[in-house]
Amino acid sequence: MNYLNVENISKSFGELVLFKNLSFSIHKDQKIAFVAKNGSGKTSILKMLAGKDTPDDGQIVARKGLRLAFLDQEPDLDPNLTLEETIFASDIPVLKIIEAYEQALKNPEDADAYQKAFEGMDRYNAWEFETQYQQTLSQLKLDDLSLKVNTLSGGQKKRLALAQALLSKPDILILDEPTNHLDLEMIEWLEEYFAKTQQTLFMVTHDRYFLERVCNEIIELDHGELHTYKGNYSYYLEKKEARIENQATEVGKAKQLFKKELEWMRRQPKARTTKSKSRIDDFSEIKSKAHQRRNDHTIELDINMERLGSKIIEFHKVSKAFKDKTILNEFEYTFKKGERIGIIGKNGTGKSTFLNLLTQSAQPDSGKVVLGETVKIGYYTQGGIKAKPNQKVIDVIKEFGEYIPLAKGRQINAQQLLEKFLFDRKKQWDFVEKLSGGEQKRLYLCTVLIQNPNVLILDEPTNDLDIVTLNVLEDFLMDFPGVLLVVSHDRYFMDKIVDHMFVFRGEGVVDDFPGNYSDFRAYDESQPKQIEVVEKVVDTKAEKQNEANKLDYNEQKEYKNLASKIRSLELDKTELEAKFHNPELSQDQISKLSEKLQVVIDTIEEKEMRWFELAEKLEG
Repeated sequence: MNYLNVENISKSFGELVLFKNLSFSIHKDQKIAFVAKNGSGKTSILKMLAGKDTPDDGQIVARKGLRLAFLDQEPDLDPNLTLEETIFASDIPVLKIIEAYEQALKNPEDADAYQKAFEGMDRYNAWEFETQYQQTLSQLKLDDLSLKVNTLSGGQKKRLALAQALLSKPDILILDEPTNHLDLEMIEWLEEYFAKTQQTLFMVTHDRYFLERVCNEIIELDHGELHTYKGNYSYYLEKKEARIENQATEVGKAKQLFKKELEWMRRQPKARTTKSKSRIDDFSEIKSKAHQRRNDHTIELDINMERLGSKIIEFHKVSKAFKDKTILNEFEYTFKKGERIGIIGKNGTGKSTFLNLLTQSAQPDSGKVVLGETVKIGYYTQGGIKAKPNQKVIDVIKEFGEYIPLAKGRQINAQQLLEKFLFDRKKQWDFVEKLSGGEQKRLYLCTVLIQNPNVLILDEPTNDLDIVTLNVLEDFLMDFPGVLLVVSHDRYFMDKIVDHMFVFRGEGVVDDFPGNYSDFRAYDESQPKQIEVVEKVVDTKAEKQNEANKLDYNEQKEYKNLASKIRSLELDKTELEAKFHNPELSQDQISKLSEKLQVVIDTIEEKEMRWFELAEKLEG
């Protein structure tokens, strides 16, 4: 079934032409990813599909009555509302059904309006909406419905906006970088949810495992032309490589880029099952595998960085806490030459604080962090670049360095580094304020790399970068000879770059795991789940009584729906009783009405008894 057609759309900003004469369509059950370089107009296209922007030329034709939902990169939420109020202020169709039903309850004399509203509640299963939205918020780890939006983190806001989108049950769900600001656990939940559901999707994402496991079609905008690939990410890589090979005029290094990427994908294990088949307990084997991944790479940029001494960075019994929240508890570690460490953990477990301690922009509560005399840190933060007004791209990077020295007296200068990261010579003379968000992140990355650090720290470097830039960055980092620390929610990036992991578990617990992210997930899922035993002094009899009084899930659901059903039955009773006032009723009609009325009265009594029973059990 055809949902939507995009017909010859174009968009420009002044002299900057984003795209011209693009056409494609979206059909039911398609899960489409839109792939293009930063600055190509990906977000503009998403906003046009969502009706938040219009093309300069062409048109977008949607099926009549089509429902769309748009998850923006930065959700626009009312900061003064609570989580629950935000859901009820959303444009969710079922809320109109509930509102019509509540109005009908206030005007019981209008039997037709009530009957229509009641049927609407049944048709849309609106009786269950309260349970549905609470379940959705709970799955997204938003359990406290009284929290105000202005107190939420970026990740929590993204999850709340996602809940709004899912609850609206759209025909097409449009997603702009859905995995940004989400922690790894949430990304994997979302991936599994979309992989199973029949929801039609149109998305922009840089998360290549997400593309591999969720999408069944990829549309690529490349040099102004659209190319469609009817498959997932590895299929796209294979077919793109074939397409580039068939174009004799195509740049050779672009072919190599995708060839390497395809080789990497082919080496990866298949998507993991929900439970590991066997327990993985041979750490030395995992470590050996991790180093083998590194050894497979052929060095292309032989960077001649400043020498690292024998002392690099040492943590000696470092502790750090904020009020009652422990980040580190007597953490000890000595960094070694050539280490490539990935840092993962749920949001709020202290990953960024750890980096601030390492760079000495924050101080520990106890213990000490020692930096070697030869250490030169390059730190890519989530804050981004702070360019001066009317500053050009080339001028920004030259403030930080003119070149990176290579072996044998060679060098890569600022212009060449910018070209490597996809800024052509013309683009290098553009004003920074003209760049897209992703292009600014790319420039910021270049300013960190041109300083030629020997310890490189990257805090969420993949956010807002396109896939082509990520391939370039990965190649650069594979050649980087110094110590590398990466905080990232991009599993593919972590698998490709790091050798071992710091896993922040919370409450000051940090595990050192010898392998990449997929190794860790396979190992972690194979472990028996530990049951925490908390010693409490309790009255055993009271505890058992309390347990008996607890409602299970189905009882809670039943209890919430009973009050509404009783109200609707009372209205049915009133309506039937009113019909007895008709003097023209025959004896047979009176008998039938009496039977109906008795059934309604019996049902009301039955529902009321059950309601009282559950209420008593709940109150204990």
